[in-house]
Order: sequence, then structure tokens, then C-alpha cells
Amino acid sequence: MHALVIDVGMGNLRSVAKALETAGDGRVTVTRSSDPEAIRRADRLVFPGQGGFGACAKALAGPVAEALDEAVKRGVPYLGICLGLQVLFESSEEAPGVRGFGWFRGQVKRLIGGDGLKIPHMGWNQLELEHGGDPHLEAAGGAGTWFYFVHSFHAVPDDPTLTRAAATYGPNRVTAAVRKDNVLATQFHPEKSQAAGLALMRSFLRG
Repeated sequence: MHALVIDVGMGNLRSVAKALETAGDGRVTVTRSSDPEAIRRADRLVFPGQGGFGACAKALAGPVAEALDEAVKRGVPYLGICLGLQVLFESSEEAPGVRGFGWFRGQVKRLIGGDGLKIPHMGWNQLELEHGGDPHLEAAGGAGTWFYFVHSFHAVPDDPTLTRAAATYGPNRVTAAVRKDNVLATQFHPEKSQAAGLALMRSFLRG
């Protein structure tokens, strides 16, 4: 099996690739590339995003976006991490006027701060499963499992059933994971979440 980490010059690429290699138990070849043909040939697609929504959306535009869209429509499993989740939506308050992929309807909105609550949200939070959860999240421990978050924005889907896990941070009901068909994306970072994160990646690679 070949898992491709999409490399557009941003994101926690090395640690994500290493975590996938560990989760693959020697049975998965992990490479990093933004070549559209490599994207089309991959058995699993992983997009780890860090940085700004605008720069991310622009970096993914054109042939890369077309190859991703083609592969996902063909049924190739996709795992998005952090911005790899946010860019699936139509737009973000972080970058007005910049279009996301629009695979899911909805907007990425800034977290609510104040009263001593720090933004960005950085740290460990427990998952609260919603709308039936997800097999990969269950494989990682399910409801109550701790995962690591680093973000100032989160997605708000028009269709609430897309949300398969949430986390509470002050007044914020954070969209922690979304799922539709072969697309799973998490706001938290599996590669920074120790055993639970590896379990999620292992399930994604096998599922």
C-alpha cells in the first residue's frame, strides 16, 4: 500500500510521515509529493496543514486540487489534518474572499476568546462523539479519548451530521472531526496525540 502525504510546502510533514510509517507497521510505503500523477496513483491521501487558510487554499489550487478531487471521487480514502480539514469547506473568516475546496458546505470561523481563554487553543481535549461517531475514531479510543489541538479557527458545517466528533473549549463547541464517505478530517493532530493518534492512523490505513 502507498500512502501519500501531500506536500505543498506547509504543514507538519515530517512528523506526519513518520507517524504513518509507524502506524503502517512496515506494510505501508509513505512518500511526500505534490505531483498530481502521484496523487492519482496513491492508495491513501493525507493532507496535513499548518499556517493560514489563504496560503493553503492557493497552494492547493489548479492541478493539485483537480487530482485530489478526481482521486477522492474515485473512492481513495482521504485524511485531512487541521488545515487539511478547514480547506475542505467553502470559506474562512481568516481569509475573506478566498475559496476553499467547497467539498463541504459551510464556513471556518474564529474561536471565541475572552475571560482569560487563550486563543490559539493549544492543548489536550477529550472527544465527544456525535452523529454516530466514526469507526476510525472508535478504533482510537472513541468518546473521552484525549487528542492534541493547535488552532484559532474551526469549521462550522451547514450539515451538522458531517460532524462526527466535537470538543469543548470554553464557550466553543469545536468541530473536532468530520466524515463523509471516504473523507475523514480532524481538527486535532493525530501525529502529536501519541498512542491514540497512531491508533487512528492505523485504522485509516487498514480501513
